[in-house]
Parts: sequence; structure tokens; C-alpha cells
Amino acid sequence: QVQLVESGGGLVQAGGSPRLSCAASGRTFSSYAMGWFRQAPGKEREFVAAISWSGGSTYYADSVKGRFTISRDNAKNTVYLQMNSLKPEDTAVYYCAASIHGSSWKGDEYDYWGQGTQVTVSS
Repeated sequence: QVQLVESGGGLVQAGGSPRLSCAASGRTFSSYAMGWFRQAPGKEREFVAAISWSGGSTYYADSVKGRFTISRDNAKNTVYLQMNSLKPEDTAVYYCAASIHGSSWKGDEYDYWGQGTQVTVSS
């Protein structure tokens, strides 16, 4: 069982650079690939970024490539999402998720989800 708690969201001005954190419980965090997803009002959940269990491989949605960076610290059981050059269209609830199956852009392949943290980008 893995419990995930996101933090770091809030109201940010366009162009801002907040960092989201996702703290995981349990001793097996390093066994899981981790992903970030987001869901904007009235839209379906979408993939944002993923990272392999070792941190050696990362994947990004085209919409955030070059602006967002996913990273992890297995000693701290934490995964991060550094967001730069935020745009109003980045406004969403951001969720972190854990997958024993490996890095994936498919939400269905993730086993555990956090409650989400709201990020609102003002123009």
C-alpha cells in the first residue's frame, strides 16, 4: 500500500515557477514509477509527466515539454514537478500517481493516486 500526498499548489501568476511535491508513505517507494497528471474543469484527466523508479528515464506530454521537469528523491520518498513559464491553460488539479508496472502515460496503469493539489494560473 502506498499513500501519496501532494503539496505546493496555489494561485500563481502567469510565467511563475512553482514546484509541486508528492510525498509517499511506505518503504517500497523506489519500486514504483511515478507520474503526474492533471485535470482542468470540464476536461478529462491528462498525462503530464512520468519518471522511472530509478529516475533515469523521464517522459513528458508535449504541452509541458521544455517547461516542466519531473524528478524524484528516493531517500525522501518524494517526487517533484518543477513547473516553469506557467500559462493560464496549465490551471488544473494536479495529481501524482504510483505504478508498479513502470512509467506510462496511461492513467489506468497507475495503482495509487494522491488527492490532488490545485494550481491556478492568473493572467
